[in-house]
Amino acid sequence: MDIGHEAPRLIEEKNVSLKLGVVLGTGTSGYGIDLELIKEAENLGYDSVWTSEAWGSDAVSPAAWVLANTSRIKVGTGIMQMSARTPACTAMTVMTLQMLSGGRFILGLGPSGPQVIEGWHGEIYGRPLTRLREYVEIVRKILERKEPLTHDGYHYQIPQTGEGSTGLGKPLKSILHGDPSLKIISGSISPAGVRTAAEICDGFIPVFLDIGQPDIFEPFIDDGFGKADAAPTRDDFMLMPFCHVHMGDDLEECRRPAREHLALYVGGMGARDKNFYNDYAKLLGFEDAAIEIQDHFLAGRRVDAANAVPDELVDRTALVGPKERIVERLQDWKAAADKGYVHSLLTRSTDVASLRVIAETVL
Repeated sequence: MDIGHEAPRLIEEKNVSLKLGVVLGTGTSGYGIDLELIKEAENLGYDSVWTSEAWGSDAVSPAAWVLANTSRIKVGTGIMQMSARTPACTAMTVMTLQMLSGGRFILGLGPSGPQVIEGWHGEIYGRPLTRLREYVEIVRKILERKEPLTHDGYHYQIPQTGEGSTGLGKPLKSILHGDPSLKIISGSISPAGVRTAAEICDGFIPVFLDIGQPDIFEPFIDDGFGKADAAPTRDDFMLMPFCHVHMGDDLEECRRPAREHLALYVGGMGARDKNFYNDYAKLLGFEDAAIEIQDHFLAGRRVDAANAVPDELVDRTALVGPKERIVERLQDWKAAADKGYVHSLLTRSTDVASLRVIAETVL
């Protein structure tokens, strides 16, 4: 069944509960965007494309590029590192991309980690959740445009009147009229981060999700809802996990890229005593494996770290193997979406064939 150009109509008629997205990589020695893949995803009815950044390519330039080359699909940043830009700079970027794209931009924010923020950007990592609160508040104030911008916080003081300032700064109101309904999501996986996202954001991206435990974040989401100024509901809040997709007949070969990715995050994205992804793997029930993966990775044994990633963790968080196996496992994702646990499945795939299989199964 080729659902390509019929997808938007089919989605509306069937009221599909699980939306689909495509995640772009950050590049290695070079950077490129497969526009044919993205246009195929748009034709198939995929809802969104997501850019990212680490310490190479940025998240905004490819977002603008994709928006300029598409007409319907949304584009989000997953995520923009907050410390790399002032909140006002981000708000300016948001308003510009929203207007140029007809409102198809989604703002994804995150604190990254101290190794990147202090080691790459040269900024103090500080209090990441306090920064998120201040950042979202400032961006929303700019978009709402109710009054000239002022803010007196731990990380940001606007106007700046501190040591070395001229004293000439004054509160300003954006020249552009932004869209206050813009969706803002965060990159969160820690319990405190999820609570904060549920309180002040429209959703969050866990770097991966154990589809066998799609409700693992519910207590933290409920806590955040209880502190929110408005009265959010689960229908209004988007849980949008990334998911590696590798389709092929050799199951172990298909598992390998997802295994290496998990080893990088669980083992190497942070110091031994401050790795949010390692803590997350433990929360999912893989404590012994998380410790072993990190031991190997930090000792420079990356192959051993990847080999220490359990098949079960790969299979619960990725879609790998023959077509029939992927179709079968997609049923768990659809069931989780039907129950309101998952909003979007954001696929890490460079294979048009697998995008089509997922669309045919879900949409």
